Amino acid sequence: MKKYPDYKYPEKIPIRNRQWPDREITKAPIWCSVDLRDGNQALPIPMNPDQKLRYFDMLCKIGFKEIEVAFPSASKDDFDFVRSLIEKDKIPEDVRISILTQARKHLIEKSIESLIGSRKATFHCYVATSDLHSKIVFEKERKEVIKMAEDGTRFALEGLIDAKIRDHVCYEFSPEEFTDSDIDFVIELCEKVYEIWRPKFKGDLIFNLPATVERRPPNHYADMIEYFCTNYKYRDEVLISLHAHNDQGCAVAASELALAAGADRVEGTLLGHGERTGNLDIITFALNLHARGIKTGLDFSKLPDVIREVEDISGIDVHPRHPYAGDLVFTAFSGSHQDAIRKGMLSRDKAAKLFNVGWKVPYLHINPLDIGKKYEHLIRINSQSGKGGIAYILENDFGISVPKSMHPELGAHVQKYADKKGSEITASEIKKIFDDNFVTVEGPFEFLNFAAASSADTHFPGNTEIELNILKGGKTYSIKGIGNGPISAAVHALQSSGLTETFTLDQYHEQAIDRGEDARAMAFISLKRLSDGKIFNGAGIDYSIDIAPIKAIVSALNKAQGK
Repeated sequence: MKKYPDYKYPEKIPIRNRQWPDREITKAPIWCSVDLRDGNQALPIPMNPDQKLRYFDMLCKIGFKEIEVAFPSASKDDFDFVRSLIEKDKIPEDVRISILTQARKHLIEKSIESLIGSRKATFHCYVATSDLHSKIVFEKERKEVIKMAEDGTRFALEGLIDAKIRDHVCYEFSPEEFTDSDIDFVIELCEKVYEIWRPKFKGDLIFNLPATVERRPPNHYADMIEYFCTNYKYRDEVLISLHAHNDQGCAVAASELALAAGADRVEGTLLGHGERTGNLDIITFALNLHARGIKTGLDFSKLPDVIREVEDISGIDVHPRHPYAGDLVFTAFSGSHQDAIRKGMLSRDKAAKLFNVGWKVPYLHINPLDIGKKYEHLIRINSQSGKGGIAYILENDFGISVPKSMHPELGAHVQKYADKKGSEITASEIKKIFDDNFVTVEGPFEFLNFAAASSADTHFPGNTEIELNILKGGKTYSIKGIGNGPISAAVHALQSSGLTETFTLDQYHEQAIDRGEDARAMAFISLKRLSDGKIFNGAGIDYSIDIAPIKAIVSALNKAQGK
């Protein structure tokens, strides 16, 4: 029988009167990308120098002002990359690069050498502070861990001074495994680090407090950050940074709460690339803030281009359901979702006035256009879809607004096709289903042409007389009718010809498709057969607003009389 359970709930943080649950994030943090170090080291095939430069340029265009670029003491490639950025003047003036090293003298010396000539840089050093690491991995006591942190900081400070670049270089220190460490021990250690470095201004010293392995729930991370900020005696003179990993899938949530708890800065990667389940995904975090009206300082207005570049360089495909970045995240297949999105998209002005906000659409928490995605992908059709979504596809992709009374019939035709196909239906397939069943319906009738004129009959002043030429069963018929317009005149001509069953015009809708010289008329006609009251729907399209409804009537008659 086991003496200890395999797992237990993490102990609470000894915090009193916590404040962070009542705080709201009102501004974006300082962002630091660690893609080129933390993200790169976890790739199956690490980036080559050309790829790292492409990635660095992309990060600068997105708007990152702090970018951790390498672990220069770990490999010649990383060292050479840092030197290349500096010597070839590849770093924008407003961008600060950062490099990482362990707290070992020879590694620190190599790292300092890589920064010679830099205009602005951050020297990032780390020491593992958890008892798990110190006692199991390093076999050291806590006082020895403090000495490692002190020595590493002292070596860095003295080396930067000797290299005459101290004035250009800030210091970042990470107590690795922060969330698995004794919080009071970490505070003691970080006070020792401060007293050696003695920052010249706020931002000259950064304490990065990482959830190196996610073992705690998000609220515990926030508690630890607030506890540190409250009890660290030099808090006002340093920046507090977050670095969350995603082992339990909570990196974004933990970082949001920890930012509310008092942190100033956030480290992460695009799409969360990093060891194990990865780092905090900055795309998700930043766009969450964007969706709450907070200016982030990062430009993801061309997110699909960013995703393609990251996929190409990393060799890792983005999951289609990945927040914001996935191909399907703004796509609805469910009928009820599609109907709500369609109605919401058509009523954006109404929603804006109702909620006093520019964007409020069911199931879409941000406007896809904000991140370079298009509306035509909002709704896609399969066997689970509904009539509202089908109507949306025709509206959005082809400009055809099918009357609501015709949605059930259209939906039934598409459903039948979808069940048979067994997979997603394209917009062009939906258009063909619509055409085959409403516009170009096969049957005994075919419209040829017509002529209309004002009625000469004094009993019907101002009315329209029409001569309609149609084909039925291979034979041409010329029939005449009169009405208050071409549509009613055509109905009268057909009714009095004896060629059709008796019917009445039940509904009529028309719309314009396209604009200018390419504008065409789209007409929707519903005919009611008097013998049984059954409705038959047809549609017609033509450059003539008079011909389109006649074509729609003929389509409806073909449906009524069969092939």
